[in-house]
Amino acid sequence: MCNPVIGVSMRVLIVEDETAASENLMAMLQEQDPSIEILGVLESVRQVVAWLSTHPDPDLIFMDIHLSDGSAFSLFDQIEVNKPIIFTTAYDQYALNAFNVNSIDYLLKPLKSKDLKRALDKFNRWNQPDVMAYVERMMAMKSGQPEEGYKQALLVPVKDKLVPVDVNDIACIYSSDRNTSIYLKNGKNMVYNKSLDTIIGSLDPRRFIRANKQYIVSKDVIIELVVWFDNRLLVHVPIDLPEPMFISKNKASEFKNWMTD
Repeated sequence: MCNPVIGVSMRVLIVEDETAASENLMAMLQEQDPSIEILGVLESVRQVVAWLSTHPDPDLIFMDIHLSDGSAFSLFDQIEVNKPIIFTTAYDQYALNAFNVNSIDYLLKPLKSKDLKRALDKFNRWNQPDVMAYVERMMAMKSGQPEEGYKQALLVPVKDKLVPVDVNDIACIYSSDRNTSIYLKNGKNMVYNKSLDTIIGSLDPRRFIRANKQYIVSKDVIIELVVWFDNRLLVHVPIDLPEPMFISKNKASEFKNWMTD
C-alpha cells in the first residue's frame, strides 16, 4: 500500500519555488490533518532528483508544474518516480487538459481547502493497483510536454500583429504587478501578457532560469554575480533593468551550479 498505515502520519514532500505558496500549502495540510508530516520543501527539479536519491520515499508529493529550473515533468527524464504526485498550477490550460484526460489530480492556484480535501480523500482511498496505474499514466505524460521541443520563438502582440521574437535575442523577462515585459539584448523591451510561471515551462532550462519572482534570465547575458551583504547575489547584465536582479540566499548555490553546467 502506498497510503500510510493506520496510526502512522502521512509523509508529504512539497516542491514549490514560491515561499508564500509553500507556507500556505503547509498550513492548509495541517488544517486538514495535524498528523501530516512535512518531510521537506524543495524549489527545483534539481533538488527533487537529489532529495529522492538520498531520502526515504514520501507517501505523497505536492509539486508545482513550473519550477525555477523548468517544467516539473522533466523530473521523469532524470529519475524514476514511484510515488503519487498531486500537481499545482496557476492557469496552465495545456496541463489541465492533460490531467483531465489522464484522470490525474491537480490543484489550481490559489489553492482552496475543498479542493485539497478532495485530493487527500482520493489519495486515502487508493489501493496498490490504483497507485501503480496512476504512476504509469504520470510517467507517460512526459512525452507530451513542451520540454521535448522548447520554444525557439515567442509570439508577442504588437498593436494588431503578432511578432515572433527569437529566444536567442532575449536577455531577460520581467514581471511586475502591472504587466510582463521581454527585455531584448539590444536594450529594447516589449509587453508580453503571460505570467512567468507559464513562460518558464516553455524555455530550455539549460539557457533560462527563474531568478526570482520578478525575473527570468538568459545565461548568456550574465556578466558577473556580486555577493551582497546578506549573501544574496546581484546579477549584472549588459542592459538597463527596471529594478536590480537579486538571487535569494537559499537559491544562490543552485543558481551558481546552473551557471557552470
